[in-house]
Formats: sequence, structure tokens, C-alpha cells
Amino acid sequence: MSLAQLQEVPLRKMILLVGSPGSGKSTFCQQVALQNLALDRPIIYVTTECGPSEAEKLLREGGLGEIESGLLNFVDAYNETVGLSIPDRPDTVHADCANLSSIGVAISKLQERIGKKGVLLVFDSLVSPYLLSGPEVLRFMRLTLARFVAEGNGILACMDEGCGKQEDLGAMMSLSNGVIKMDIEEGKRILNVVKHPKVGPTRIEVPTTKISERMYDEFLKIWDRETLRRFFRAQQSGALRREFGQLVVNGFWPSFAKWSSIVWDPKRFPRMLYEISLEQGSASQAIFELFPWYIKLYFKLFFPKSFSKVKDMKKMSKFLDQMFVKPRRFGIMEYLDNISKTDEHYFRVYEWYECWGFENVGAAIASWLPPTVAGACKGLEKKEREWNAVETKCIGLGDPYCEFKVVPGEIDELKKSLEAIDSTIIERIHDHLMDRLIGFMLLGKPLWERPRLGSDLLMAGMELGVFPMASERYRMAMRMGGTKSGKEVGERLLDAGMGEDEAVKHLLHLLEHCKVGKVTVDETIKIKENYESLSYFTTKLEDISCFFTTGFLNGFFSVVKNQHVKETKCIAMGDPYCEWEFR
Repeated sequence: MSLAQLQEVPLRKMILLVGSPGSGKSTFCQQVALQNLALDRPIIYVTTECGPSEAEKLLREGGLGEIESGLLNFVDAYNETVGLSIPDRPDTVHADCANLSSIGVAISKLQERIGKKGVLLVFDSLVSPYLLSGPEVLRFMRLTLARFVAEGNGILACMDEGCGKQEDLGAMMSLSNGVIKMDIEEGKRILNVVKHPKVGPTRIEVPTTKISERMYDEFLKIWDRETLRRFFRAQQSGALRREFGQLVVNGFWPSFAKWSSIVWDPKRFPRMLYEISLEQGSASQAIFELFPWYIKLYFKLFFPKSFSKVKDMKKMSKFLDQMFVKPRRFGIMEYLDNISKTDEHYFRVYEWYECWGFENVGAAIASWLPPTVAGACKGLEKKEREWNAVETKCIGLGDPYCEFKVVPGEIDELKKSLEAIDSTIIERIHDHLMDRLIGFMLLGKPLWERPRLGSDLLMAGMELGVFPMASERYRMAMRMGGTKSGKEVGERLLDAGMGEDEAVKHLLHLLEHCKVGKVTVDETIKIKENYESLSYFTTKLEDISCFFTTGFLNGFFSVVKNQHVKETKCIAMGDPYCEWEFR
């Protein structure tokens, strides 16, 4: 059994690709599309995690040349869903990923336009419809997709393993004529054929090319030395945000954005957060370039050259606490010199903002501070060696505080820690956040408060303002996660008996309470001093930067007013405020 044979999707059959994010499902879909286009087989390509232009670009990079008009068609179920501009393409029909009927209608329109049988429908992927509509996807597969197959066509669809309930994935597999499980093992892509209409169970190994990618490169291009200097000067003068007092935000909001995004990519998102935080910490050396010459001279003469010894790491800890933790009210950090030893250092943090309010959820959940400290050790130490960190105690595990270990080299338990946040824990955290949010909006209950440090953070939420620059997958997860959460908030308010105008009024109160920005809604939505885009303080961006906010507003207003929104102005592009138009 060859890979090429497996890429031949039979007529009247539906094949389901199942695997963890990053296992190669989308790449397999692209390869199948290219192989079938070479045979002049018409393709309907349903995109739910990127737009048609991005999908076509990947096909071009994979070898797609000039093809007959009408052979490649797209259902764009992404751009409208997350509130992005909808390009006018003759080969595309648009749909809303949260409305399965609209996807069915779009497929039917393209099927009628093609005007013949033998069409291959590539559905990449079912994750977004599932997370927005839940088990309704099963009905969609049973009726809409099954009918498409029965009419003499074929379907290749993919679904992330570990996304949602296992019984729902099992039902999807039962509804499919073929199931191929994909995974990555030791640099090889593994395809396990669970069932197939033409071949028996088999295993195929495909070599993969390891691509070295520095996730923080794009961020470093934007935040050059001059931009950083302007940012810190504006921060010190109060020019960044006069209404709210610099970059202050209620600690609930960055947590809400982060966990809404993790719902979308539970397998890869924790690893992305770790790697980006590690990279950000290692860029600490660049910050020193902004300091006056006498401070740089002091560090050159007196700052430790190595952080192996306890006494030297203690100096490092004091520096990090005074620079990044204490002034931003992130938490109360202390270095545990009594249990630390050479090349094994322990830190304890009280009221850490990432973990506060998530008592005993079943996993260690601090994603920023531990790898940032490890990255700072790598960036500031004279030796060239890798550092890593892992939480050993956490409020999320039921401990009264958080502790983490930092060491040079690998940590055996790190992989297990990153994989411990499964779909059950994510669902528990999401429900907890949503209950707090709705309790605040309906009953005026406290949203988020710490006994000593209060509710506000300064320059927090790297997950909102900085990390999205590191990965397109990250940006997609923020857009879709925001859409899902905004949709759920709108549904809950309407279910509570609110009218449209009252629901909007409660939304404005929430955003201003969280210090997201000064929000007004009339013919458009305007947010002055928008927290998400103010983090950049640069006009270098050529596109909007409000990934989570746009998704959230789009999900909310699609439910409350049956309208989608599109961001047309953004502070990060040099506009005086962020603005969204209704459509």
C-alpha cells in the first residue's frame, strides 16, 4: 500500500483523517487535492481555519500550476466567522462556520455550478464547526455530507484528536467509510489506516523534513530598538493610555482570552506558549540596550556572568522581580535559596495572575513566568546553554501557591506537564471563566480579585498583544476562540431574557470594567485606547492586530443582532482608535 494509493479518495465514500494538531492532516489534504486536480477531478475545498487565499497559497507552494477554470472551488467558512474582510473571488462561496446550514448551502451552490458528479470535497477541518456547534456536527455529517457522498462524490475531512468529547469523535469515525489516524514519531509522519473501503488496516511511514523556525522572529522585526525606546518613553510619560492609566487591565481579561484560544488548540497551544515565552525571555539582552550607559556599565561589571550558583541566581531573581513581576502586579515572587542548589533553582509565587481563581482544576497552568525566567537565564548568561523550567506546585493543583524549577538543559517531566492540560481540564476552566463572567454581567458578582494585589495588572497579557506575532496558528486560535466565547456570552444573555439593546449595554459595561478600552456602539463599534492593539505602539503593522477582540465581538453580535463585524481601523496601524463596521 503506497501513500499515493491512500490519497485516492473513492467515489461515494467519506474518509476521515484523525490526529493531533501538527500531525500533518492539512498537508495530507493539500496533497490529495493536488493529486486529484492533476487528474482534472473537480475540488470543493472547505476552509474553516484560514481563508481561500491562504489555502491556495499553500497549494501553489505544493506545486499547483495553471488549472482549468472551475476545477478548484472554495467554501470560505473562516473569514466571515471571525470578522475578517471577505475577498471577492469568483471561485468562492462564503459561509458562517457557526451555521452548519450555511456551509451545506454553499457546498450545494458549488456542486450545482460544477454540474457533474465525481467531485472531491476536502473539508479542512471539522474542528471549528464542532467547537462552535458541538454534536450538531454529527447531524451535519449524517445528512448533508452523507447526501453529498450518495450523489456520486467523495469526501476527505479531518478532525483533531483530543478536541471535545471522545464519544463524539467515535461517532464521527463510525459515520465515515474510512478512518486514517496520523501522528509524528521520531521525525516520521505515521499514517495508521484504521479502516478503509479498499485496503485493510496498515501502517505507512513518511519521512518529514525538520524545519527550524524561530517563533519570535516576526516579533523581533516589529519590536526593533527604536520602537522599544518609543514604547518605554511613552509608558513613562503616561502617553500610552491616558484614560485608564497606562497599560492597565483587569486580570480576568487576559486569562479569558488565553483559555478561549486554548479551547481551539488544546494539544499545541500550551507548547506554543512555553516556546514563545522562552524565546521572549531570551530576548532580555535587547532590553539592556535601552538603559542609560551607567546602568549598562553597572550590569557589565557587577551582574553575574553565570547563574549556576545559588548566590548568583538570587541576584538574577531580584532583578527579574523588580523589572517584570512586582511593578506589573503579576504576583509576589521569591527565590527559594534554602532548597536551591547549583544548577537547580526554585522560585515561589503567591497570587500569580495566570493561576489565581483556578484552584484545584487538575493541572499546573502557569505558562508565562517559568519559561520566561528560563529564557532570561539563557539570554543574559555569558555561557551559551539552554535553560528550561517546569512548575512543581500550582494553585491549579490545589497548592496554596505556585512553585517552579529552573535548570540548564532538559527537564524530563516538562513534556508530561505540557501534555497534562487535556480537554476535560480545559472545559472545566472555560466553564469556570464563563460562569464568573455571566455572574458579573447578570448579578454584579465580583469578576476577579486577589487579596493583596487586587484585580488590575500593568502591561500584562503577552498572550493578547505580543505572542500572536509569533505564529499564524496562534492568531487563528485567538480569532476562533474569541468567536466561540463571544457567541456563548450572547446566547447566555438572551437565554436570561435580555433584549438586544440591554445585552449590548451589559457588554459595554464588561469591557470597560475590564479596562479593555472606551467602547461606543452606534453605526459602528469604536474602542479608544484598545488594550489589545496598544501593546504594539507601532505603525509598522500592515494589518489589524485585534485578533481576540474581533472574534469576540463578531461572535457576540452574530447572536445578539444577527450581524457580523469587520475591523476597518486599528491603533496598531496608526489609526487613533480601533473600529468595526457591521455587515
